[in-house]
Order: sequence, then C-alpha cells, then structure tokens
Amino acid sequence: MGVKAILKVNGRPHTVDAPADMPLLWVLRDIIGLTGTKYGCGIAACGACTVHVDGQAVRSCQLALSDVGKGAITTIEGVGATPVGKAVQTAWRDGEVAQCGYCQPGQIMQATALLAATPRPDDAAIDASMAGNICRCGTYPRIRAAIKAAAQGNRA
Repeated sequence: MGVKAILKVNGRPHTVDAPADMPLLWVLRDIIGLTGTKYGCGIAACGACTVHVDGQAVRSCQLALSDVGKGAITTIEGVGATPVGKAVQTAWRDGEVAQCGYCQPGQIMQATALLAATPRPDDAAIDASMAGNICRCGTYPRIRAAIKAAAQGNRA
C-alpha cells in the first residue's frame, strides 16, 4: 500500500507516492531522481547507500520510506552545501581519493557525519566510524588522509 509523503531532501521538499516499505535508496534514485547515492549490497553492510537523516549517517537501502518521518535528508548531491561536507569533498578531490569512485558517495557521507560529530578524530575514531564502508579498490589510506585533511580545514 502506498503512502504519500513530503520528504525534505537537500533542503527542498519532494512529494512522493510510494509503498511504505520502499527503501529510501529507491525513493531517492527512482522517484526523486538523485542517483548519486549508490546501491551496493542491499543489506546495509557496504555503506555505498549512506545518506544523512537529521545529520546522522544511515544506510538508505534498509531505511523504509515510512521510517523517515519528517527527518531532513541530505544526499551526496547536497552535502557540499554544509561547511563540513564542503571540507570533506575538497579533501577528497585534493587527495585524489577515488579510484573507481563507486563507493565514494557513501564514504564521503560517512566521513562528513564523523567530522560533524567529532571535528578532530584520531585514527581509532576514523577506523570505528568508517569500518562499515567498503572500498573494493582499497583506497583506505587515502580516505583516512582525506578525513584528516578535512579536519584540519574544518575550522568553522
């Protein structure tokens, strides 16, 4: 059974009519048309589908539309509008983090949530936060370096 919902995505309202149990990932990609959030595993194990709901990193492949409520959703398309997101994206580009790039939207979203909560994380905090985000290309050293660079540039 479908539900009509108004989602606030990247600061803009979007009216959607979709099954209540449809994962947010597919609402974002197939209904709203924001394809930056990627499908990876479908079981919330790889992190490719990470978005923010009210500033918290969540796996959109396992979050049902009915569970979003009135939460503010931020995707990779909108995270650069925040100071922390902009710092992370800049560090990612400057550090040439991406190899194939498929996992990078989820990596960036997870890193942004980490830095928003912990502006100066140590290696253990970075490892703990990023552990659920898989990069098949193995760019983990560049990811960590970019997070540290973003933390240095995140003086807001």
